[in-house]
Amino acid sequence: MIARLWRGRAADAANADAYVRHFTGTVTAELKDLGGHRGAWLLRREVDGDTELIALTLWESRQSIEAFTGPDISKSVVEPEARAVLSNFDDFATHYEVAFETNQSS
Repeated sequence: MIARLWRGRAADAANADAYVRHFTGTVTAELKDLGGHRGAWLLRREVDGDTELIALTLWESRQSIEAFTGPDISKSVVEPEARAVLSNFDDFATHYEVAFETNQSS
């Protein structure tokens, strides 16, 4: 399994809230239909007056990530709705092989 991490920032709480709505309403709806997608989390914290947002998605393989990103999986995917509310964001994503996991769900 592969973890994909991407980071963006919103300059105020209203824009951060708008991004959370975009991620939970649009992005996750698109991801769930992709074969090999194994889950998504959105992390949020306040940093220096901004809100940092980290999207963490899990994937079965590099090929499953390519279904979302295209052939260059290192490029970020930032839709116009997200660009409108983020003050800045990484134009890349970082990938990690999942070395261990524990499932807490019953």
